[in-house]
Amino acid sequence: MAYRFWCGECRHHTSWLRESEAERKHLDHYVAAHPRIAPGGRVETNGKDPAGGSGCFLILFVLTLLLFLPAACQR
Repeated sequence: MAYRFWCGECRHHTSWLRESEAERKHLDHYVAAHPRIAPGGRVETNGKDPAGGSGCFLILFVLTLLLFLPAACQR
């Protein structure tokens, strides 16, 4: 599951990350941009794995190899 934290004071938000990573970046933002204010805002959740996303790239890479390999072997 991926999480994105939104700042309660400005329009800043973290990217889609694992919960602990997103929370750390959210706290780092508050320390740097809004000192003396308790962290607030909202949290969005997404069912996708934040470390994933390379599945489409892998499929395209394999298909590309399947197209070019026969052409290269005919020479």
